[in-house]
Amino acid sequence: MKKRSARNTKGRIVSAAWQLFYRYGYDNTTIDDIVEAANTSKGSFYHYFDGKDALLSSLSYLFDEKYEELMETMDPALSPIEKLIYLNQELFMMIENTVSVDLLSQLFATQLLTSGERHLLATDRTYYKLLRQITIEGRQQALFREELSINDITRAYAMFERGLMYDWCICNGNYSLCQYSATMLPLFLKGLCR
Repeated sequence: MKKRSARNTKGRIVSAAWQLFYRYGYDNTTIDDIVEAANTSKGSFYHYFDGKDALLSSLSYLFDEKYEELMETMDPALSPIEKLIYLNQELFMMIENTVSVDLLSQLFATQLLTSGERHLLATDRTYYKLLRQITIEGRQQALFREELSINDITRAYAMFERGLMYDWCICNGNYSLCQYSATMLPLFLKGLCR
């Protein structure tokens, strides 16, 4: 129970921070604002994060919360390919509506520059577990090319999504990430299939 409470506190801090970053901008959001919005204490904040900059790499936690929510609402009758497209569209819609290009760019920058943990690549994230589960399902249904391992497919898919988000950032969000992905992802997935 204590572990779940700790995860909820950390999740509340992350969620509150990113909502405030989106609404007021990173520079205009203070730790006091985050603590108040998360309904927690400064001690709790500093238990999980060294400072506000440490929150930049936590966007992956927010993405994982979205994936956990989607796992509960996703139609189990969808094919593995349809599940990947559904998850992608829902996440990219969330990004377009709640994460500014500047913040996503800062996330990529922190992941490139950090010598510590790279949250986007952490294979214990809900994101990778879910991708792996769908990929295994696709393998069991003989959808994917035999010469590609489960890890190859999962990694390629994750790289494709990161690549789209990165391009969206360097283009300053001047196109719809969600719409572009709706066109390109099925073509990419076709290359992974038999």
